[in-house]
Amino acid sequence: MAKLLLGCIADDFTGATDLANNLVRAGMRVVQAIGVPAAPLAADVDAVVVALKSRTIAPAEAIAQSLDALRWLQAQGAQQIYFKYCSTFDSTPQGNIGPVTEALMGALKCDFTIATPAFPDNKRTVFKGYLFAGEVLLNESGMQNHPLTPMTDPNLVRVLQAQCTRKVGLIDHAVVARGAAAVTERIEQLKSEGVSVAIVDAVSNDDLLRLGPALAKMPLVTAGSGVAIGLPANFGLAPSSQASALPAAAGLRAVVSGSCSLATNRQVLDFIQRGGAALAVDPLRIAAGVDVAAEALAWAAPLVEKQPVLVYSTAEAGAVKSVQGKLGVEEAGAMVERTIAAIARGLVERGVRQLVVAGGETSGACVQALGIAQMQIGPQIDPGVPWCHARTDVEGLPVHIALKSGNFGGDDFFTKAFTVLG
Repeated sequence: MAKLLLGCIADDFTGATDLANNLVRAGMRVVQAIGVPAAPLAADVDAVVVALKSRTIAPAEAIAQSLDALRWLQAQGAQQIYFKYCSTFDSTPQGNIGPVTEALMGALKCDFTIATPAFPDNKRTVFKGYLFAGEVLLNESGMQNHPLTPMTDPNLVRVLQAQCTRKVGLIDHAVVARGAAAVTERIEQLKSEGVSVAIVDAVSNDDLLRLGPALAKMPLVTAGSGVAIGLPANFGLAPSSQASALPAAAGLRAVVSGSCSLATNRQVLDFIQRGGAALAVDPLRIAAGVDVAAEALAWAAPLVEKQPVLVYSTAEAGAVKSVQGKLGVEEAGAMVERTIAAIARGLVERGVRQLVVAGGETSGACVQALGIAQMQIGPQIDPGVPWCHARTDVEGLPVHIALKSGNFGGDDFFTKAFTVLG
């Protein structure tokens, strides 16, 4: 196998497919590994994305997992490392974006890197260091109500500095607009001022493409998935439809959703309004010892033979906080994840071969419950969300699976996804 051009570490499973999707669209052949592989990669690809479930775990454990992933990628000969986090930069003052970035810098002996969650295709833009979600600042977008990582400050320099021991600076839009040479010059200036990590402005794909060449020799890049569109060209690659080809799809269709984002709430409502068969999961009934997964599968069995079904725990912020108040934040989330994952596995056991999963933590739980070790990345459904093809440990059966970040996708995503797959 040829040496890897790009080795990527993603802090959740939907984020990993988001990144892989952009790399595939830009011409890279990509495999996504679920967790750190135990053996060398047996595939001829340009990039590997190692998907971790490290966004909300303790910083020390996130660092340990990320360094394990780094060592494996280095053993495969990766020429550049990419640490991928969410386009909403959601984290806490304790981490994990800053601590993992600094640990990777130390391991790579890297004295400078950039940080930007900008993803204009999904309306995530950074200007003067402030992160916007659509037309509003991040802290006005609904992310201030995130159940695990509420984001109340849109100033990324402040957010990242609170997590870092190294000095954080800014490469603003006026510099980015002048192109790669100006960015390189600004990097050298920041380094002379003792800055080790720089937030980078980007309000359009053109900004990201201008930034790309300036990152060609940087050992470590940290970003959301947007920056990925400008990196394959550094290796002489160009977009190709062959990079996203998947086996033909067949079998029953279903959606499971654990995300409570505003976007996913709209997608659930749209699916129901279109006449879709949908069942809500009640966390309080799970806590009371009811076998909610068995109930959901019994409900789905006769319906899924005729149409796609949706099983969801999605709820608005007020309802989520009420449940958290009764059960505790971590326990409420973990119970729902386990239940949705059990439902996902049960659906595959009952013939579902086209599965959409909404929510980063939920996607991680479902992929693990299905015993998926790696995924081939296919065509894009909406920006940041591709279809993938993977083999499960359910009698070795293959599935087409889409892992959707909570905030991604249009209102009609749950319907559109199956149309895209054909």
